Amino acid sequence: MITADLFAAISAPARRDEALCEGAVVLRGFALAGETPLLQAIADIAAQAPFRHLVTPGGLRMSVAMTNAGSLGWISDRRGYRYDPIDPDSGRPWPPTPPAFLQLADAAAAHAGFAGFVPDACLVNRYEAGTRLSLHQDRDERDMGEPIVSVSLGIPAMFLFGGLQRSDRPQRVPLAHGDVVVWGGPARLRYHGVLPLKPNHHAALGDVRINLTFRRAD
Repeated sequence: MITADLFAAISAPARRDEALCEGAVVLRGFALAGETPLLQAIADIAAQAPFRHLVTPGGLRMSVAMTNAGSLGWISDRRGYRYDPIDPDSGRPWPPTPPAFLQLADAAAAHAGFAGFVPDACLVNRYEAGTRLSLHQDRDERDMGEPIVSVSLGIPAMFLFGGLQRSDRPQRVPLAHGDVVVWGGPARLRYHGVLPLKPNHHAALGDVRINLTFRRAD
């Protein structure tokens, strides 16, 4: 069994933190201690609620494949972006958030200064070579006082972390397997995205990147 203390135990000097701005930090290697249960949990979730490519309200197919875990799942279709407790593909509730996910989210948020974070939604995104995520804000949640916790697993990615306006020039932040980005408070509505992934290979996940994004939606 993995505990939040195990994630916290790999603090300095084994890993380091990199501040992006007030309220935002990269926790390098923070998820590595719990890698095995995290990967197993992802496989279990995908077996119950397979990855799929959603459609935007404008009718465009998203290049990132995704699924969800938790009491709420984020979905998109012609009717818009929203959270829903039911997987529209199966008609059943989304898989529950695995304990290892909750422990990691709690430990990472607390380490970044946001104690007591209890997410009710976890977006599980699968990126392949060439896949990208356009600059956007996470603003479908009811309470903007809660942070976002984003976990990178698998092949590397270049994360874009911008300002409060889409036109603000974003920072380019390389992310590797096990890195966690946390942002909240004054940084909560900053624009962010991912540049097209370059072909690569990871021993545990092959040619893909998995991103876990924890949110308090309701």
